Amino acid sequence: MSKNDIKQLHIQAQQLVNKGRFKEAHHCCIQILSKLPNHPDAHFLLGMIALNMRQMSKAIGLIEVAINNDLHNPEYYAFYARVLSLVNRHKDALIAVDKALALHSPLAVVNDTLAVVLSRLGDHERAVTLFKKAINKQPNNPSFHYNLAASLKFMGEFTLAKNAYEKVISLKSNYYQAHSALAELQLATRESNNIQRLQIELTKVGNDNIDGKLHVCHALAKELECLGEYQKALNILQRGNSAKKKQLNYTIDQDKSLFKGIESIFKDKSLSNKESDCTTDRPIFVLGMPRSGTTLVDRILSSHSQVMSVGESQNFAVELKKLTRTQSSKVLDLDTIAAIKNINFTELGNKYTQATQPVQDQAKYFVDKMPLNFLYIGLIKKALPNAKIIILDRQVMDVCLSNFRTLFAVNFSYYNYAYDLNDCAEYLSLFKNLMEFWQSIYSDELLQISYEKLVAEPEEQIRRLLDYCELDWQDNCLNFHENPSPVSTASSVQVRQPMNANSIGRWQRYGTELDEIQSFLSSKGLM
Repeated sequence: MSKNDIKQLHIQAQQLVNKGRFKEAHHCCIQILSKLPNHPDAHFLLGMIALNMRQMSKAIGLIEVAINNDLHNPEYYAFYARVLSLVNRHKDALIAVDKALALHSPLAVVNDTLAVVLSRLGDHERAVTLFKKAINKQPNNPSFHYNLAASLKFMGEFTLAKNAYEKVISLKSNYYQAHSALAELQLATRESNNIQRLQIELTKVGNDNIDGKLHVCHALAKELECLGEYQKALNILQRGNSAKKKQLNYTIDQDKSLFKGIESIFKDKSLSNKESDCTTDRPIFVLGMPRSGTTLVDRILSSHSQVMSVGESQNFAVELKKLTRTQSSKVLDLDTIAAIKNINFTELGNKYTQATQPVQDQAKYFVDKMPLNFLYIGLIKKALPNAKIIILDRQVMDVCLSNFRTLFAVNFSYYNYAYDLNDCAEYLSLFKNLMEFWQSIYSDELLQISYEKLVAEPEEQIRRLLDYCELDWQDNCLNFHENPSPVSTASSVQVRQPMNANSIGRWQRYGTELDEIQSFLSSKGLM
């Protein structure tokens, strides 16, 4: 095989990877390596293939080989940083970012990739600078503008974020995520709204594009709500959500089995003799049903000088999954629950702390506000006996409606219940039962906070929070809305406003449309 043959194979492999034809690209790379075993880009392309197949360990190893054979390629470091950030090796990812930046790549894709990594690490200010560099090179790339808009939103730069989302839509009207993101940023009025544009876009979404329809329906429903058209908004939401639920083939029985399995492993005393020697008291877990006020409490606590937020971390679930060594595709399922009795809880506590503590490690405490950690309360207490756990409680009808009308991470299976109002109500009932179970075991060690009480009497409830976390009073906690640090959750807009009761009792605006779930929740004693 001549040098020219290898060059042609290399070009072909690059093109195939860009087209997503990974099997053919893999074959080309193997042919190259059979003649040139140290060919750096063949290893790098194989790493990209592994990344797209979600084979993270393999991707890391292949990119490391590429770097060792070419220490001056910023693209290798950029994608190395990306994979490291995806497996929660945040400090290593930051080192890789800095190495890439030192090499001053002119490539737009490198700057965009590095910016995405920095955004994942919470450094949105540097991310914005790099997104803008990428856009300067490729001003008509809608993905770059979308990524820029997301970081601007997290930073609270809402006007600039709106402009960036509008730019995305002007470049590619069927970039559906931009429509839903834009709708969340602004309050539509009779004089200024995008309803007609969204209605036209909805007619153009193909029947097979379920996620596209979902984004447009949520955007349209949000704008209709702003105009007081609650019946129309609910109908549009049901149109998008029902199509998604059908695609997922989800039933509430799947979650019923999961909740039952969690309780069972504690009830049969499988873990009674398992204790942890992990003594850290740094983690503060803020959890509860999604949309119950977890971001608000996270924001209050992280406004304290001794507390830093790590956002919605999945680290506890991920580290538990690793230790159970189960081969199932889901982070938490019945196989994983059954394997919990074999793990070392000291190791779990240490691994979680190491993976989660902030990259800038100056705070005495850190807040992990992944709502779904409520599934793991018993395991958190086993692994991290000195951790604080705060459970948010909110009026059940408001929670159900808010879950149904919020577009969570699409295709993240733990939010599958949110595409159906009845499923939301049943899931909430499961949540309430599980909270009663945890309270029966750990009542004196958990703090439950009512969202409604927090809004009605903020100073009193914030003092409860701080006392429980063994923190002194600071006025910044009461003025949490002035906190300039980024927020990357579904409540990123709301928590930059002073405490208000705007969302309390929202469900009552929908009239008889919610009678069915109201009746169900009443029958469960939750109303």
